[in-house]
Amino acid sequence: MTVKLIALGLLTGFLTGAFFALVDVPIPAPPELPGLLGIVGIYLGYKFVETAGLGATVIETLGL
Repeated sequence: MTVKLIALGLLTGFLTGAFFALVDVPIPAPPELPGLLGIVGIYLGYKFVETAGLGATVIETLGL
């Protein structure tokens, strides 16, 4: 991941949010900070499990 990709992602999100505000459409994300932090937490938890090499498949867990 490069700084350029991060900047482009942030710019894209900013412009999309601005467009939604201009046309008075609710954003497709939690409009409050706790909801936004929940999404960040989901991402961080995913990356933690991925980096730690943990995981299980649903099929194996169910014994199918």
